[in-house]
Amino acid sequence: MDTTFKGQVALVTGGTKGIGKAIADTLSSKGAMVLVTARTAPEEIIENQHFIASDLTKPESAEGIAKEILDKYGRIDTIVNNAGANLGPGGGFSTLSDEDWYNDWELNFLSVVRINKALLPAMIEQKSGVIINISTGAARQPIWDMTMSYSSAKAALNVYSKALANELGPKGIRVNIVSPGVVKTPLMLEFIENIAKTSNSTTDDAFKVIMDKVNVPLGRMAESEEIAKLVAFLASPDAKYITGSNYFIDGGASPTV
Repeated sequence: MDTTFKGQVALVTGGTKGIGKAIADTLSSKGAMVLVTARTAPEEIIENQHFIASDLTKPESAEGIAKEILDKYGRIDTIVNNAGANLGPGGGFSTLSDEDWYNDWELNFLSVVRINKALLPAMIEQKSGVIINISTGAARQPIWDMTMSYSSAKAALNVYSKALANELGPKGIRVNIVSPGVVKTPLMLEFIENIAKTSNSTTDDAFKVIMDKVNVPLGRMAESEEIAKLVAFLASPDAKYITGSNYFIDGGASPTV
């Protein structure tokens, strides 16, 4: 049995589906007690996991999550800020309302800031901890007609993460970023289906449009478990000298090194 995280407490936001579920399952399989947040409960309760119902777009949710974790477990060792989604409509700047911009920034940036702010005092007191913020390759390579508001929020997340790593390094806390490319998740499959409907095409054609825009040399979407393995490594003692870094896991889609 892998006991890498035995005795540790981890939080995974958006942890009931897709990448978040894969991360939560991987950390709990390695011995961590994993607190999972989402708006709806998971279909099944996994051993070493505890579900907290929460809507992270509500400003007060972060304090409630932090209180429940610290009251019940007394510590927090790892925070994986995974919750996020491309909420804005496609079509470029003219289709995006103020509300569209606000919604993407609320979920993909401000919710992360609030969660970290609520839990960091406990990490600072412990003089140890790991924060991993899940970003996206689209923050570096935005698709103007698909991800404009989403990409901008995630780009802000990247800058914030680097600044936070610089501030917290002397306090024994590491902060890193994981930037997936195209990943086979329920949200991504729904996104592809919506493109197919609006363009009156097949899902295969819609998928090809995305892959052509992103240009993935490996020619396929990533599996959620592949992202989870990288996150688990960065959270582990094997990565104890890594902080302030952004790891792209995108099948080679990033055009630069």
